[in-house]
Order: sequence, then C-alpha cells, then structure tokens
Amino acid sequence: MNLLKTSVLNGIAVLIKTATMFILNKILAVYVGPAGYAIIGQFQNFIQMVTTFAGTAINNGVVKYTAEYYEDEIKQQVVWRTAGTIVLFFSFVFSLLILIFQKQLAVYIFHVESFQSIFVWFAIFLLFFTFNALLLAILNGKKEVFRLVLANIVGSIFSLIITSMLAVKYGLYGALVSLSIYQSLVFFVTFFLCYKSDWFRLSYFFGQIDKEVAGKLAAFALMAFVSVFFGNISQIILRKLIISEFGLSYAGYWEAMTRLSTGYLMLASTVLGVYYLPKLSELQTYSEIKKEVSNGYKYILPLAIIASVIVYILRDYIVKIMFTEKFMPMLELMFWQLIGDVIKIGSWIVSFMMLSKAMTKLFIITEAFFLISIIPLTMIFMSFFGYKGISIAFAVNGLVYWVVCSVFSFKNLKGIKL
Repeated sequence: MNLLKTSVLNGIAVLIKTATMFILNKILAVYVGPAGYAIIGQFQNFIQMVTTFAGTAINNGVVKYTAEYYEDEIKQQVVWRTAGTIVLFFSFVFSLLILIFQKQLAVYIFHVESFQSIFVWFAIFLLFFTFNALLLAILNGKKEVFRLVLANIVGSIFSLIITSMLAVKYGLYGALVSLSIYQSLVFFVTFFLCYKSDWFRLSYFFGQIDKEVAGKLAAFALMAFVSVFFGNISQIILRKLIISEFGLSYAGYWEAMTRLSTGYLMLASTVLGVYYLPKLSELQTYSEIKKEVSNGYKYILPLAIIASVIVYILRDYIVKIMFTEKFMPMLELMFWQLIGDVIKIGSWIVSFMMLSKAMTKLFIITEAFFLISIIPLTMIFMSFFGYKGISIAFAVNGLVYWVVCSVFSFKNLKGIKL
C-alpha cells in the first residue's frame, strides 16, 4: 500500500480521533479544569512508563520483523510467540508490583491516598492494554491498514464514551479511571479483528522464547526504554518545575498546549508510524532509503507547516472552543510551540529511519541526551523569557536534535551493510 492510500485511510481514523479529542478536551476542561489537566498529565506519564516496561517497548521491533519476514510465515510466528510470551510475563510482574505499592504510588503521583484505587484498576487491565498494543503492531507490520485503522477508530470511540461518562459523573477521579481501562477494553475489538484473519492462531503467541529473536527485540526495547523513560521523567520534572515557578494551573495550561499539538499533528505522526516504519524496514539500499526519506519531507512536512499556520491564525477561537476561557494563558506558549512541533515532525522522519535500521547506539545516545537537555534549557529560557521560555526551549532543543540526527544517521547508514 502506497503513501497516498495509507494517508487517506489514516486520515479517516485521524479525523474521527481528532473529533473525539475535541469533545474530550472540552469535557475535561469543564469538569477538571487547568489544575486537573496537570494531574492527568502526571498519570499519563506514569502509564506510558509502566506499559513500556510491561512489554510495549518491543512493539517497534515486532513491526519491523513482521514486515521484514513478510514472505516467511514461520519466522513471523517465532517473532510473535517470543513477543507474546515476553509481554505476558512482564505485564504480570508489573501488575503485581502496582497492586503491592498502590498506596505509595498514589501519594507520589496524586499527593493523596484516596486515589490509590486508580492503580488497582490499572493493574487489573494492564495485560489487556499491552496485548492490544502487540496486536496493533502485528497488523501494522503485516500492512493490514484497514483492520489497523478500524481498531484505532473503535479505540477513539471507546475513549470518548468511557471518559465522558466517568468524567461527567465523577470528575477528576472518573477521568483517571478511564485512562486506566479504556485502551484495555479495545483489546477485545482488536482481538476479534485479528481472529478473523487467516494468519491468526492463538497458539502463535505463547510458548518457548527464541533467544535470537529476543535479542533482536531487546535492541528495540532498549531504544523504547530510553525514549519513554527519559521522555516521561523529563516531563514530570518540567511539570513540577512549572508548578513551583508559576503554580498548578500553569502546568495545566502547558498540558493543554501539548494536547492541542498532539491533535493537529496527529495525521503526520500516524502516517509515519503506520507507513514509514514497515516501508523503511523493507528497503535495502542507501539510495532507496534516502529517496523515501525525501518523500517524507516532501509530503508530510508541508502538511505540518500548513496545520501549524492555521492553528496560529485561529488560536483564540481554538482555545475558547476546545477548552474554556480559563485556558487563555496557554496562548503565551503557542507561537514557539508550533514552530517546535513542525521541527519535531521533521526529526521524527529521521528517527523512524534509525528505528527501521536498528541504529540502536545512535538512537539511544541522541534520545537520552536531548530528552535530558530540555530540562536545563527550559530553566535557562524561563529565566530570560518567563513562562513562554518553556516553548522556546522546546523549539531550540528540537532543532538541534533534528540536525544532529540527520547528520549522524545518514553517515551511519552508509556504513551499514544493507
């Protein structure tokens, strides 16, 4: 499936997801407010870290090797069996740890013991969460874009229904419960879609771990660990820094700005994940890879720029419609945040090339360094420019990351035996 067809199919899913995000943002803005946004952001960072350590870290590897072994079903099944067994084991371990330390986690993340039941919900549903992500990775690697898009659409609808009901009735507590369970419920839909496929057998996902495959997946897991761990830790630190300097509500404005960025750049990021990783994994020559990356810049980057310009022109209306007037202080962040988002899309194109060719060392070093460097940069720019220094630091850090990754990844690519 080519880039255009993939973009159209994903465009449908993204439109639906964007619409659900629009409604959810409005509901959360009304029922939890700016301060609630900051707390939700903290919990989402925790979820991302735990699910990564519980098994989703290997999913980029599953996409790569499912695509790479497209003509060899036996090798694909070995990858799935190894991945499924790994996910089962680590999901169980982390569910148990969360149940044991639920009280301590509630105090650390929410600063109140009364929310510890949130972690019970999350622990119970964690296994379904991680296996849903694994099945989506396999659909991606097999290029079954229709089923993948359908599963994502259902996920968006589930998110809307569950979060709306719980947030409206129970406020912040309900919103946090919905974050704990809705992705897991989508598993049953994804499982049904896969079950209908000729290639699917439940026995393919459990059994003896292949050491060679596990070693290959471990390289991707290490890359994901670095990216997710440092990325979420840096966000938690930045959020605490903003709270200490400007207050909890300003951390909520920053969280709202981040959510807005995610929404309007979703099409570009989704196409990169669904199309580019499997496609680049298949390509075997330097010239083919360079051409595909150039196509990404030709088609995806202009889309990101246009989206950013439109958002900036309509910024006042967007904030009032998507959130409430209480969130208007987030406009101070918007100009540099939009510039940084365009830069981020450009760097993602290079990052996916590094992932597809398993440039483990380069990926880990660059990710770790620039995810950490955002913290001192933010402190420096905040001291000069105040609150908007947060978004200026984001743009500057992203630009340097893009340049460094581009130079070293193509240099490294020439030295790889393709």
